Amino acid sequence: MIQPRQRILSILAVTTLALGLTACNRNDEQTAGQRLDSAVSRTEQAASNAEQRTEQAASNAGARIEQGAARVGDATSNAANNVMDAAGEATTTAEIKAALVKDPELSALQINVDTKGGTVTLNGTAPSDTAKARAEEIAKGVKGVASVNNLLTVQAR
Repeated sequence: MIQPRQRILSILAVTTLALGLTACNRNDEQTAGQRLDSAVSRTEQAASNAEQRTEQAASNAGARIEQGAARVGDATSNAANNVMDAAGEATTTAEIKAALVKDPELSALQINVDTKGGTVTLNGTAPSDTAKARAEEIAKGVKGVASVNNLLTVQAR
């Protein structure tokens, strides 16, 4: 693969030769040397322009890379926050389940606890209306619980 600098030098050499040959076939007042000098000058200017465009393209690419890196950093931060939220919700659920186990009238095995964004949902069965209300109070007493959606049903006797 030809490197950009080698390619530019090759283009310059070919352009210089072409212009030099073209200059030799002209019958105007410039000498062949003057025409060659003029061709070389134009070629040097073209090379300078190409170098400036290359530098600008590299600068633009660098800016795009920095923007991409910032987006990756944001996504990583969001993912870490999601993991932290999920860990917090799991901890809240575990604390409620542990408190339900301690209650002699409630069965933690018959009550499903789901925590999402500070809202706890209780599903399953309770032996009485009093036990159902106590399960809700236990859940509300855990740090981080904003509300409780008590969907427990009372077992028919």
